[in-house]
Amino acid sequence: MNLENYFISQFNSKYIGDDAAVIGTHIYSKDAFFENVHFKRKWMSFRQISSKAMYVNISDAVAMNAKPRYALLSVAMPKSMTKTDMQELALGFKDVASEFGIEIIGGDTISNTKLDITITIISETKKALLRRGLRKNHLLAYTGKLGQSAKDLKKLMNLGTLHKKSKFVNIQLRDKFVNNVSRNLSAGMDISDGLFSDLDKLASINKLGFKFLKKIPKSIGCSGEEYEMLVSFDKRNKKAVLRKAKQSRLEINIFASAFRNRYINRCKAHHF
Repeated sequence: MNLENYFISQFNSKYIGDDAAVIGTHIYSKDAFFENVHFKRKWMSFRQISSKAMYVNISDAVAMNAKPRYALLSVAMPKSMTKTDMQELALGFKDVASEFGIEIIGGDTISNTKLDITITIISETKKALLRRGLRKNHLLAYTGKLGQSAKDLKKLMNLGTLHKKSKFVNIQLRDKFVNNVSRNLSAGMDISDGLFSDLDKLASINKLGFKFLKKIPKSIGCSGEEYEMLVSFDKRNKKAVLRKAKQSRLEINIFASAFRNRYINRCKAHHF
């Protein structure tokens, strides 16, 4: 067990274990986006930083087939930030909130030595898409293409620059697809820690392993911060899932089936 999982295990709640907590028809999620952990200020503008922080948090709601409604912001800011910087930061939050019909209803601000952001998203759903629900022989698939986020991070670490459409700064969430296909799925989650690491979470909660239908290199399987969807479904729903992906003009890659074996994650922990 890594240290992140160990710490989470200290809290005994039936609501812990998915991308967000489901309480009735409401979904509650919270994520951190910290300077020098998730980003460096020289990599992104203030508007890009706050936009990405919002997308990262909304991704959890999307992954659970929920409609985000409200946001609470906590922002720790260095005293060196100017009023113009703060306006740019606020614009990023408001841009994405407007895109998803979210109302920012409050939060907290504090002085800090660096820029740290945490966001709580309150969402609603008629039927949540959970991680639990995978069964033996169900197919597993991911949306879009994986691997570019890790390449872009490496480029930034080597003092390179990114294209404005880079997934690292321009996240594309799959909300329309999830909303359209959720009734055909048995389980789902977003790919934030990397495909192989997130498969580990599915394996653990469902007590199953996987039979891979094709080889996936570590450059793809270990790339974090992709925010694509990882989904499973019964073979009988394969045609429906492929059809709805095509309707959404979205690439979907079927790569494994659930199997009764032990799954071993080949990636290093992204956290600690």
